[in-house]
Amino acid sequence: MQSVEKAFSILEAFGGTRYLSLQEISARCGHDKSTCQRMTHTLAQLGYLEQCATTRRYALSDRVLDLSYHLLRNHPLIERATPILMEVRRDCDARVDLSLFSHASLVYALRLQARAEPYYTNLVGRRIPLFCSAGGRAVLAALAEPEARALVEAEDRRPLTRFTQTGVAAVMEAVAAARRDGYAVATHEVIENEVVVAAALRDAAGIPFGALHVAGEAGRWSEREIAGRILPILMRAAALVSGAA
Repeated sequence: MQSVEKAFSILEAFGGTRYLSLQEISARCGHDKSTCQRMTHTLAQLGYLEQCATTRRYALSDRVLDLSYHLLRNHPLIERATPILMEVRRDCDARVDLSLFSHASLVYALRLQARAEPYYTNLVGRRIPLFCSAGGRAVLAALAEPEARALVEAEDRRPLTRFTQTGVAAVMEAVAAARRDGYAVATHEVIENEVVVAAALRDAAGIPFGALHVAGEAGRWSEREIAGRILPILMRAAALVSGAA
């Protein structure tokens, strides 16, 4: 079991960077250099790491993508939700994302781009915090207030942009508004110049398991257009996806 944990900690050490030296891997993982040397050698033999012949630094290999493919290809919710999200993208002419509530955060599992955007805004597998994202606040609003507050207080609430609200009181006020309205809106808080409208996805017992997001350029939609056009499309789709779970 410890060997498995060490191997995964090495793979996870590459978050936010492409190449790492053995010393850097050791520092990030907290394992001694000899342990990291054995583990990186095994992971390279299995094809999950590759080593630059010139610098001897390591990087994740494309075989890691195989795991993502197997997850997405065999995930019944993703399969059933895809045509629903395609309709939302067409009707809203905007990016549509489906995220899953996992390990006290949201992880994007399906993202459909509508316009030219920076490539990183459309990658699946990205985790976003609950406290500042529209989807996160929609999920928090679907939980009991004490549970939602405990999750917010436990989060690393470092700002993602200069507009990110980080105070617990301000976040819980936004969560209360989402609980009252049935949806959440966040502007500039995860990506500057972006507005996101989101609704929670719930199972048959009403427990949130994810969120559906519609994202557009800030200022593109008026409050009236969000309420009159975007929200009905979003809420109908969220109900359909929730029913598909």
